[in-house]
Amino acid sequence: MTYILNIETATRNCSVSLSKDGETILCKEIAEQGYSHAEKLHVFIEEILQETKVDIKELNAIAVSKGPGSYTGLRIGVSTAKGLCYALGIPLISLDTLQVLASQVAVENGIIVPMIDARRMEVYSAVFDTNHQKIAAVQAEILTENSYSEFTETVYFIGDCQEKCQTVLTQNNFIFLPEIVFPSAKEMGKWSYQKFMNTDFEDVAYFEPFYLKDFLMVK
Repeated sequence: MTYILNIETATRNCSVSLSKDGETILCKEIAEQGYSHAEKLHVFIEEILQETKVDIKELNAIAVSKGPGSYTGLRIGVSTAKGLCYALGIPLISLDTLQVLASQVAVENGIIVPMIDARRMEVYSAVFDTNHQKIAAVQAEILTENSYSEFTETVYFIGDCQEKCQTVLTQNNFIFLPEIVFPSAKEMGKWSYQKFMNTDFEDVAYFEPFYLKDFLMVK
């Protein structure tokens, strides 16, 4: 069996899960107005291992959400993941934050557009199909009334900036899912297990988060 500890800190949601063979066993997370990652992350890791009775030495890999997202949040998550990999001598796996977010949407038709707030009318976004495979690259974009107008199928928007997005994205085929706000480690197990089986690992010494922009500080 393969145990992977999954860490998601790219947004205000501090989220940790333990998965076994791609299935999430337990997840702990909290999304507070102020970032509490530095205080909560290690506590969640310890609690998850204690409650599942999995010894830290039984972990086969550490997976971390690589971004885009909050500069500070990403640094905390990646630093923790790298430290654990060094100490335990196990592989580091990185996952696309927007794919993790998109994975919460279960629809049969249309496309999924996960967005992370980048302040003002700018967002970090990408486009995924209903199998959560990326069909348009991650980008930092300033939203206008013409954004995504090329799509005629149903477009599902998710993320932490939906309120402001709805002021400009008004086409009839646009649907917002306000219940899906933050990426969660609950969704990481499937993807981290796939990468583990394919030995798709990062170089622990040189891996850096995918900031997309030089610096993003989210209040």
